[in-house]
Amino acid sequence: MALRTVLVSDVPSLPESVYGLSEGLELSKPTSFRLPGFSVIGHRGIGMNVLQSSDRRTRGVKENSILSFNSAAKYPIDFIEFDVQVTKDDCPVIFHDDFIYSEENGIVNESRVTDLSLSEFLLYGPQKETEKIGKILMRKSKEGKVLKWDVDLDDSLCTLQEAFEQVEQTLGFNIELKFDDQTVYEREFLVHVLRSVLQVVSNYAKDRPVIFSSFQPDAAKLVRELQSTYPVFFLTDAGNEVHNDERRNSLEEAIQVCLEGGLQGIVSEVKGVFRNPAAISKIKESNLSLLTYGKLNNVGEAVYMQYVMGIDGVIVDFVEEIIQSTTLMMIRPPPSSSSPLPSPSKDDDVAITRPEFSQKEISFLLKLLSQLIQH
Repeated sequence: MALRTVLVSDVPSLPESVYGLSEGLELSKPTSFRLPGFSVIGHRGIGMNVLQSSDRRTRGVKENSILSFNSAAKYPIDFIEFDVQVTKDDCPVIFHDDFIYSEENGIVNESRVTDLSLSEFLLYGPQKETEKIGKILMRKSKEGKVLKWDVDLDDSLCTLQEAFEQVEQTLGFNIELKFDDQTVYEREFLVHVLRSVLQVVSNYAKDRPVIFSSFQPDAAKLVRELQSTYPVFFLTDAGNEVHNDERRNSLEEAIQVCLEGGLQGIVSEVKGVFRNPAAISKIKESNLSLLTYGKLNNVGEAVYMQYVMGIDGVIVDFVEEIIQSTTLMMIRPPPSSSSPLPSPSKDDDVAITRPEFSQKEISFLLKLLSQLIQH
């Protein structure tokens, strides 16, 4: 791991005046942040689950579980990404969906994760105590069908604290702070939730690298105001979906959110970047880092294209395949015997270099990539 984020101070017990922000707080000036080279980041660990998919890889290991996180840690990656919500009794848990489903006597039951207590949440799925039987865990697909959450390697649901305690210490955490897209949140509520998360990070992160990210622009800004130890990134689908909150609808708006809030970077849906490559230079000029997510990040050529374009890292589902393909693409080929260049040292044989291309060449490569993906 090339990067270490040092915990310079514990997150303080914040004064009540924080609900009005920012009285009582010493806020540091925005600082830039750079990942350790081009980073491949495991999505929800070793990859997200798509229960209705015919691709068995999407049902290999239970997403957002300790097992998935430690499976990802076996590969040379710097970070995993996962989703954190806070239960009604203020415990940060790791789960992606806003709602959790179970089936009893043929009836499907739905509960909002944040309406559950910790003990209620942990009743779903496999139990840590082998003699106990948990509720049958179900999941609603984007098409609205509720399916049993069947995977090859299952694991119990977990808390953020357990992740810090049980996951390989060298693996960095990209903690996505999850909020419901359809809900308008009061500032006081956001601060309360974020304090619960920050307290666990303060108590258990030690020297583990941590990045915060969120699609909720106010939450992203608030977590930056509440602490200055860890970088904060703003998540955006960059116009792939239209939101009532204009700040979520373009890379240009994302840049503005970051500059206003002193954030350190953007995580964009990859198609938004491919449609608007000129935004990359604007992001870099703003001293921001840029990561991407999305299905195209499971295509080796698409990942390499981003490396060429100067993007800092990608969040992927097929960790092993992308690590292998990108490593092969990025390794500098050994010079021929007739090469006029000096021979590299032994340590330089596998050095990764970022090739330089003109805008015209990049435009051609983008068109070529589009054709490759369509076929």
